[in-house]
Formats: sequence, C-alpha cells, structure tokens
Amino acid sequence: MKIRLLAVGTRMPDWVEEGVETYRKRLPRDFSLEIEEIALGQRGKNTPAAKAREQEARRIRERLKGDEHLVALEVKGQPWTTQKLAQQADDWRMQGRDVALLVGGPDGLAPDLSAAAHSAWSLSPLTLPHPLVRVMLAEQLYRAWTLLVGHPYHR
Repeated sequence: MKIRLLAVGTRMPDWVEEGVETYRKRLPRDFSLEIEEIALGQRGKNTPAAKAREQEARRIRERLKGDEHLVALEVKGQPWTTQKLAQQADDWRMQGRDVALLVGGPDGLAPDLSAAAHSAWSLSPLTLPHPLVRVMLAEQLYRAWTLLVGHPYHR
C-alpha cells in the first residue's frame, strides 16, 4: 500500500524534510509514504479565499488516481488515536487500495473536495502549522505501522 500526502504548500524548511525523512525511511515498501507538494492558490487582498481554495482543489484533483481511498485532514474531521489510525491503516491494506491524504492550504480544502473524501481525520483541534503537520503525520504513520507489526515503539 502506498500512502500519498497531497499537501498544499511548497518549499518547506530543512527541518521538515529531515523530520519526515526520519520516519519515511523506517517504513517498509508495502507501507510507504510519499509527499506531493501542491502550489498555493493565488491570494491577494482583492482575491476571495474561495477562489484560491478552488485553484488548490483543482491541482489536487489533477494528482488523484481513481482508485485511491481519500482522507481529508481537517479540523472538523474525526480525531483518531494512534490505535484507531493503525486500525484504519489495516483496513486500507485489506481493501487493497492506496491512500491519498489531503491537506489544504491556509483556508482549508474546498468543500467539494472534502465531500469527495471517504473520511475526514483531525490531527488536533489546534490550528497546526502546515510544516509541522507533515512531520507529525509521518511519525504517526510510522507509529501505527509499529502497532500493526507488534514493534514496541508505540508505547
């Protein structure tokens, strides 16, 4: 199973790349994480946020593959424990489908893209900076995988 993080935002600081890579390289090939950066929509004082969100949504849709299980990462999504994430990951593997995790820009995901997702997941009720989300997500996916294979890292 491949897990792709389609995240709006480019040019992450080095600490983000290093943090994500720390966990990506620990994951096996059948539980791999790829990150695809999506360019921000054009924003300005005369440009409505909805227009920028729609530009981002179009760019995300262009990258989607028809058979992926879509998960929108949103504040209003369901909070998952690490154990619940491991259970979800096991379900995704049993479905035999790859997964696309969707992270919107500063104004979130376009409503139609959120509605198209099979599920919505909230990492936290806090507003998190997008660079930190990438590192947290990579670590939590690694932690979930350790649960699935009985490794003690999850404790």
